[in-house]
Amino acid sequence: MSLQDLSHADEVMQECIDNCLEAAQACEWCADACADEGEAMAECVRLCRDVADLTTLHARLMARDSDYHGDLAAVCADVCEACAEECEQFDHEHCRVCAEVLPTCAESCREMAS
Repeated sequence: MSLQDLSHADEVMQECIDNCLEAAQACEWCADACADEGEAMAECVRLCRDVADLTTLHARLMARDSDYHGDLAAVCADVCEACAEECEQFDHEHCRVCAEVLPTCAESCREMAS
């Protein structure tokens, strides 16, 4: 058995787990890179760190089939959308990657919340 075969995780949940982990990776990269860019990137750093923490936690709750993962899913989607909007304002490669990855994560989180 592999992690891809979690007995409780249907295809929609597994896709959301994957999207959350991808979003966390992109946001960790972006936050780290933006930290070197100065105060103008402070909001981007904050939102990226929020996304990285929330999406990682959401993936963990889904993996353990927590009764609370659906509650967190809506918050996760909101923060992903806010971060994508922030990142869209900048031309840095790391910001562009976030702006591209986060809407997909938000969409799959919204699906898990419903």
